[in-house]
Amino acid sequence: MYICLCNAVTDHDIRRAAADGVQTFAELQARTGCSDCCGCCETEARATLDEAIAKIAFDLPILVAA
Repeated sequence: MYICLCNAVTDHDIRRAAADGVQTFAELQARTGCSDCCGCCETEARATLDEAIAKIAFDLPILVAA
């Protein structure tokens, strides 16, 4: 689904950016151009990024010290 119509950024693009290490909205903007024109997509883009980061953190293995 397109999140940012101005720059053709999809939810997949945002999830991929998070998987590649993007941690902040400013980093997402720098990497994808998302929300740097009209800004109408900022709320949805932030939510999508937050969900992607949370999923990555949840999917990481838990290491236990011996």
